[in-house]
Amino acid sequence: MKIHLKIHYHTKPGQCIGVCGSSKQTGNWDTSKAFKLDYLHDGFWAGTIDLPANTKELEYKYLFINENGESNYEWGKPRKINISGLNNSSIYAVEYWRAPSNEEKVMYSSAFSNVIMRPNKSAKGSVSKAKKTLQFKISVPRIGEGYQLCLLGNRKELGNWDKSKPLLLSCGDDFPFWSGSLNIAGLELPIKYKYGIYHVKRKEVVTLEDGQDRIIHEIPDDKEFIFLKSDESFRYPLGNWKGAGVSVPVFSLRSEKSFGVGEFGDLIDFIDWAKSVGMKMVQILPVNETIASHNWLDSYPYKSISVMALHPIYMNIHKIGALTDKKQMAEFAARQKELNKRTQVDYPEVLRLKSRYYKLIFDQEKATFFDMPDYKDFFESNKEWLVPYAAFVYLRDKMKSPDFRVWTKNSKYDKKAIEKISRPESEEWDDIAVHYFIQYHLDKQLSEVTKHARNNGIVLKGDIPIGISPNSVEAWTDPHLFNLDAQAGAPPDDFAVKGQNWGFPTYNWEKMASNNYLWWKKRLQKMAEYFDAYRIDHILGFFRIWEIPLHAVEGVLGYFKLAMPLTRQEIEQFGIGFDYERMAKPYIRYHLLLDLFGDYTGEIISQFMEDKGHGTYQLKEEFDTQAKVNDHFLKDIVEEDLDDKNRRIRDGIFDLLANVLFVQTDEDQWHPRITLHNTSSFNELDAYTKTKLGELYNYFFYHRHDDFWYHKGMEKLPAIIAASNMLVCGEDLGMVPDCVHPVMDQLNILSLEIQRMSKDPKIKFAHPANAPYLSVCTTSTHDMSTIRGWWEEDRASIQQFYNQELGNEGDAPFFAEPWICKQIITQHVYSPAIWVTIPIQDLIAMDGKLRWDKTHEEQINEPSNVRHKWRFRMHQSIDEIKKAKNFNNLLKMLIKESGRDSDY
Repeated sequence: MKIHLKIHYHTKPGQCIGVCGSSKQTGNWDTSKAFKLDYLHDGFWAGTIDLPANTKELEYKYLFINENGESNYEWGKPRKINISGLNNSSIYAVEYWRAPSNEEKVMYSSAFSNVIMRPNKSAKGSVSKAKKTLQFKISVPRIGEGYQLCLLGNRKELGNWDKSKPLLLSCGDDFPFWSGSLNIAGLELPIKYKYGIYHVKRKEVVTLEDGQDRIIHEIPDDKEFIFLKSDESFRYPLGNWKGAGVSVPVFSLRSEKSFGVGEFGDLIDFIDWAKSVGMKMVQILPVNETIASHNWLDSYPYKSISVMALHPIYMNIHKIGALTDKKQMAEFAARQKELNKRTQVDYPEVLRLKSRYYKLIFDQEKATFFDMPDYKDFFESNKEWLVPYAAFVYLRDKMKSPDFRVWTKNSKYDKKAIEKISRPESEEWDDIAVHYFIQYHLDKQLSEVTKHARNNGIVLKGDIPIGISPNSVEAWTDPHLFNLDAQAGAPPDDFAVKGQNWGFPTYNWEKMASNNYLWWKKRLQKMAEYFDAYRIDHILGFFRIWEIPLHAVEGVLGYFKLAMPLTRQEIEQFGIGFDYERMAKPYIRYHLLLDLFGDYTGEIISQFMEDKGHGTYQLKEEFDTQAKVNDHFLKDIVEEDLDDKNRRIRDGIFDLLANVLFVQTDEDQWHPRITLHNTSSFNELDAYTKTKLGELYNYFFYHRHDDFWYHKGMEKLPAIIAASNMLVCGEDLGMVPDCVHPVMDQLNILSLEIQRMSKDPKIKFAHPANAPYLSVCTTSTHDMSTIRGWWEEDRASIQQFYNQELGNEGDAPFFAEPWICKQIITQHVYSPAIWVTIPIQDLIAMDGKLRWDKTHEEQINEPSNVRHKWRFRMHQSIDEIKKAKNFNNLLKMLIKESGRDSDY
């Protein structure tokens, strides 16, 4: 069996084109043994591969090979040629190098190929078994339900350009690859053709690709052959595809069926509503297990104790089954009704009641549960993470602490010991196995949502937090993968002027790289069971993370890691006389104490300071870190109980400790303190030193690390995102190095664009019309105020926005009236961005009757408050939104008129 390959690709001198594939003749996927093609002319390469007669299929890819032997494959999955049953026929394949545009590549993600673009895979195409067969083949993922790919051309067999008589192509399980064939005997050359999209019910071509005709000038002269014409890139006359979506935390959904908090099952009705108005995406916040302290701190969804386990709060108790004790069921029904009436989520109480229900129903069902085939399949597929997770949760509750370091037993993970207590015959079995029961039902309920979303063409988009809790099952089982002696956070920004301290350990990337990021790959593969798109929280953390030493409380005392700290010599090369006492130790002067503490100054000096003379002070050793100061003030109380005086004193001492110009990370390793320009230490320097320090600061944060961080991102992200076929969206806000967006572009990671957070320091607002195509454009995020809340924050800024961005004249209204919100949403849906995904609060703001009058209670999170309670629950139920006719008609109109409802 001979396969004659011909491909067009312009190489550089010294390079050649090869074929690597599944046969011995093509190297068995060993690139060093690839079959090399011969150069013909004008960029054409060709070669003949002689395969054994019993070969059934050949998988292969083209690659270019440098003169030093290095090689690079073309983009995409392997090509396939089915050879079985062809007898003596030769195959001639004329092909093109696969290098689709970034706009095309995103269409191959599961968000499109499995959810949005769902053509009828059983539709039949033209098939020829003639001795002389011409087969057309092309990869087209962007084609929706009810449509089929076709081909029109200048010959009768190709419809003579009649849109009612095309040659139909089929895809089957090979979608998005389409193919069709015809008898070429006697067909006059040249053959001119174009691909089109065929409406199955109307039986006509509704879209014909743009551009010049594709042409076949010559065909083989063998007696029997298959001539495979493999094309690339359908040329859409419609322009780029665009879609609309809505974001909402699961806990914020309101329905009568749930139990005081939004649940997975509520997403089904919410998805139905989203579909009814023309949306194609529902985005949610993380839904992994976060229970550590059984209090409000656990409501923070970005501090998971397991990156695999789902959060028990999202389970619907009625779908597990009813308790046989009718009195108990009545009690739960009464509490459910009461909690559903509340304005906000009562996280601790809901969790307490649900946990009790889970234990009761488990005791009732356990005798038969573990024999269920579905459960056995679930356990077998998930036991690698499920067994240590369930044991961790059991030990957490038994030891009354998630901090495994203080446990009296099992403080260090021992796989054999954990497997021993996890056996059915162990004393601990019931207390451990109940968590298998809970996770099985959570998986079942979320999987039902996933199936419903996919069947209805709605992309369910998840969220991957950048960190984990230091008191998590992963930190317990795999401590070598994390830097547990440090904390992750974010540098200061407009939303948190002192930075953020998330309390997460940072990653030991060197260890993670040693097994090609297997931990991340497993995490993403698990996520892909439920989602077809995901948001990478703080994607900057894959380039460098903001690390905060354990002795600090505020993010302002952090530094980037990985980074290239300065040496003393480098600092002095900028013309700065480095003075350790003046620049690296807290700058404390009497007049600064007066400014911070006023009448309390004498008390502060007496209790906390050592007098160094001449109006200078240093903190006593027992108060010389923020952590020590915080422990002093919060001894025997919690943050909420700290009175105003002590809060002012504590925060003032925090400011003094952060009043430095350099942060030291090792001997002769110095990082300029972030936002040092805002410190009194900087302001009281001489003008020359200020200038030079400003130059050093700019060099360090905006130029020194560009190439270094680029390579750090490219070391990790390609391997990690390749673990799944989900659509990847990066949260690229904050202090973004110049190297980040080239990496995101190269890897087809969508950026996040927010109108009030311009990424260009020269302009205040980022108009949605200027958003790149490969981006998610939105009005706000969970870490920001809503449109209505923002409108009331800064009058001068809003006036500028009202006149310049919205194009309105006169004074801006004091409140964001519905018509204002509509103007803003309209700007967004007409954006060129591939996705416009708007928070539900901002969408409802367009309807004066439907929206809530408590504007500021709609904000989900306050990033500057580490003890914030995540409790926002929608004022409107899903049923009420479904019945809001005027609101839904408005949304339908905006989505349709902006072209965000296209089937393809």
